[in-house]
Amino acid sequence: MMLKPIKNLITCFLFLLIFHSTFAQKNTNKRAEWFTDARFGMFIHWGVYSGAEGYWKGEKLRNNNDYAEWLLYRNRIDRDEYVTLLDRFDWDDINPEEWVILAKESGMKYVTITAKHHDGFALWDSKTGNYDLGDFTSPKRDIIKELADACKKHGLKLGLYYSHWVDWEHGFGWDHTREIYGISAEEYDQYWQEKVIPQIRELLTNYGEISMLWFDMWIHHSNSVVTKDQLLQLKSLIRDLQPNCLVNSRLGLSIEEDSDIDFKTLGDNQLGSKKEDFPWQSPATVAHSWGFHSSDNQWKSTTTLLKSLIGNASLNGNFMLNIGPRANGDVPYEISQRMLEMGNWLKVNGEAIYGAQAFDLDKDQHDWGKITCKQDGDKFKLYLHVYTWPLNKKLNLTGIVAPPENVYLLADKQKSPLSFSHSEAFTQISLTNDEPDNYISVVVAEYDSKPEIVDDLVAKTVDGGYSLLPQNQSTADESLIISRLERHGTVPRHVLIDTEKTFKWKIYIDEPGEKLFDVSYSFQNKKSNSKITVKAAGQTLSHSVLPTGKTVGEPNQNWHIDNYKSNRIGKIQFEGKGFYEIEMHIQPAKNEELNFQWLWVK
Repeated sequence: MMLKPIKNLITCFLFLLIFHSTFAQKNTNKRAEWFTDARFGMFIHWGVYSGAEGYWKGEKLRNNNDYAEWLLYRNRIDRDEYVTLLDRFDWDDINPEEWVILAKESGMKYVTITAKHHDGFALWDSKTGNYDLGDFTSPKRDIIKELADACKKHGLKLGLYYSHWVDWEHGFGWDHTREIYGISAEEYDQYWQEKVIPQIRELLTNYGEISMLWFDMWIHHSNSVVTKDQLLQLKSLIRDLQPNCLVNSRLGLSIEEDSDIDFKTLGDNQLGSKKEDFPWQSPATVAHSWGFHSSDNQWKSTTTLLKSLIGNASLNGNFMLNIGPRANGDVPYEISQRMLEMGNWLKVNGEAIYGAQAFDLDKDQHDWGKITCKQDGDKFKLYLHVYTWPLNKKLNLTGIVAPPENVYLLADKQKSPLSFSHSEAFTQISLTNDEPDNYISVVVAEYDSKPEIVDDLVAKTVDGGYSLLPQNQSTADESLIISRLERHGTVPRHVLIDTEKTFKWKIYIDEPGEKLFDVSYSFQNKKSNSKITVKAAGQTLSHSVLPTGKTVGEPNQNWHIDNYKSNRIGKIQFEGKGFYEIEMHIQPAKNEELNFQWLWVK
């Protein structure tokens, strides 16, 4: 059935619109406003382990995850012998200001360093115990003070990583061998009161403004030796000494449990998957290990890192990218090179990241990239991050009701207008022949106010079609079970259909005419009585399901899998521009089932 083109969006298709009265990112307290504006920061993993470079007495770290900073625990090293690694450090060359300068040139707004990692060794001249730089360097070095001074000099925020839950040095700190040998609550509290509380007091008293304390308990306190009372004691101390210091969820208290937690920390190298209204962050590496590992070679490209930064910002998240300096303070070239390249990109395109937020359209709405947005004076700007410059030089933007006032390339200082056409909820932008950036180019669409959207439309792809999937229906179907990719991606995502099922999608047709319909599925019976019916624009197509057989997923490995085959089911004439509903009904016969993958319209 054809839905006539919208004449009055507010009255005729109110059910399609999502209205938002405010723009600012919700659930962000005053303390964290700088954090959500910054979006990009540097993580520094550097400590005694940096001198080993992933090896101890010729033996590589005893774990395939190759996290070099876990060397003391993994290779069962005596704590006193462990610190002999400091003999490898070149203290004449180590200059933390160089790390801060790298962060600034890379476009980062804050720096977070491992003040104390799980090895229990402090990078400052701690008066708590004798396992710190002040007791092992002559003249004494205090890396935290040097870094704090450099951050203040160069205008960056300072964050400190502190391992509070795990401590392999203190006699009563948590060491995972306690799972075997045990530890009493009283013993653990002795560690807490003797080391954690005094050291946090030192860090928040002696080094000026600390903008963030980054804790690293990756499980909830209910599953650990730490008690909620101990965590609240620690948080209370932070609030008393530096009320504006941010605290992350890896303290051991979730944001849902304690609204006073400032931001959520995702898993290591875990990127955002959905828009969140509270502040959050991904800690990430350029390669794999956090501390320097001489065998690490899993380098991510600059483009990959930029996409991670953009993807997080498009979902209201931050990205904190790690360096693991060597024992002489040098940052591996592969890391510094990529960070500086990101910095050069941000010099041109930083407006689309700093202070930018998620827009209302679905994160996977468009196949060409991601969208960030911000209110900039009297203009509302959409930043269209184009990952792949379309070959036809046409950028399809689906779901925005209002036409933009102006469109231009962010890299163009003259803001030369790009031509565009707009029809109801579809904007097509004519791009330049040459892509302005070698990594990712940004197109700016300016509006006089935040534009309303038409929700749940399937966007027109770069090549002019519509990919209708089980997960992008106009109304979410919670009963659907969508499989994951299997067999290294050779078996695609699909939905098992063994009873009658109807799917519905909404699309906007900007170019009337005849459209072809193809459906992809797997059907393993030798004969079929199952049917697929598609309805659109008052017309109906019928398709008799065909056996698809098997295929070989990987040659010479007995890798035989169900074949998913595209089947042409017919064509439908769309007489005019407008919104259309596409309805597909799958009717499996008795004792027959098929795996539906997608419906393609072009």
